[in-house]
Amino acid sequence: MNSTVKEARDWARRHLDTLGWSSSDPETVDAVLLTVSELVTNAHRHARSSAQLVLAWDSRCLHISVHDASADLPTPRAPSTESIGGRGMLLVDALADSWETRPCPHGKTVTACFRPSSAAS
Repeated sequence: MNSTVKEARDWARRHLDTLGWSSSDPETVDAVLLTVSELVTNAHRHARSSAQLVLAWDSRCLHISVHDASADLPTPRAPSTESIGGRGMLLVDALADSWETRPCPHGKTVTACFRPSSAAS
């Protein structure tokens, strides 16, 4: 999906509903939607490109991947009291079970993994 932040969040919510997470694991849903918002916002703001969002469920982990046209890889920055931004990847790092960035021929893809608490055992 090529999207704005709201469209990406709404699209992701519909897919989470099909997995049943909205009723079984609402805290994970909130974390996923915040991560979608942050990654798509980063693509628009920092990469100055569109964002392609892909959700993939492999029965253990929901992989949220956002591709953009910038080769610059994101890194969590220390928060600053003098800046209103710069905390997005810190949030992703705190919310996701894991995340990674992969350079691609035409930009990069950032993928965050979420395991629902109901799948833990």
